Amino acid sequence: MNRVYVCSCFGVTEQQVKQHAENGACTPRQIASASKAGTDCGSCVRSIQAILGRGACPRRALAEQGKPVLAELSPAQGLEEAA
Repeated sequence: MNRVYVCSCFGVTEQQVKQHAENGACTPRQIASASKAGTDCGSCVRSIQAILGRGACPRRALAEQGKPVLAELSPAQGLEEAA
């Protein structure tokens, strides 16, 4: 098995980054939240950016079509708007 490590600090492979991207992580920060890649020495952040730039991102596709990217939040119950 041929593994290409993107983040040697946490042992994150290119395939894992691609899988997180397919699951909706479209930025290096979202990849970091999912896998910790890029949160130690930071040398892999540019590689992560390159991988994300090559692949399809569901949220990016929605944004390019002018559709909402994030779910709308409803007001919290019991809170009133300030007048």
